[in-house]
Amino acid sequence: MKKLFLLSVAVLGFTFAASAQEISENAIGLRLGDSDGFGAEISYQRALGDSNRLELDLGWRDGKNYDGFKLAGLYQWVMPLDGNFNWYAGVGGGLGSFSVNVPGGRDITDTFVFAAGDVGIEYNFDIPLLLSLDFRPEIGFGDDLYDNNDLDFDIALGIRYQF
Repeated sequence: MKKLFLLSVAVLGFTFAASAQEISENAIGLRLGDSDGFGAEISYQRALGDSNRLELDLGWRDGKNYDGFKLAGLYQWVMPLDGNFNWYAGVGGGLGSFSVNVPGGRDITDTFVFAAGDVGIEYNFDIPLLLSLDFRPEIGFGDDLYDNNDLDFDIALGIRYQF
């Protein structure tokens, strides 16, 4: 009987602790990483409920012979793990454009759309700071000019200010 009572108290305590977890109304910051090397994205998250949010990311690449941007939008479900740790999963997509200057003075330019999934873990500090690590597989659809019709595995670290 004691074991059943203790188990019931533990289950109820976990249920209340899990439902007490709230996500921030807004968060803005940087998402650092890319499947092709180091990259940066400006990232904004907006809560849509107690455990759902929208994430918008604007990334850019700029180099001597390369320019491009990528805009991604994701719908995410956020679930508590332990204490201030959450895990999340989401789906979405976006669009992008790039221009590459190849030898001989010729430019290759392409615009593409992509579908994306997202899974990650985050830590919500007691100060308004949110750190995350996520994995975002993306599949691109566009012209075959520069091999963007493939599957990319984007892994990134997110640093966001919550307000």
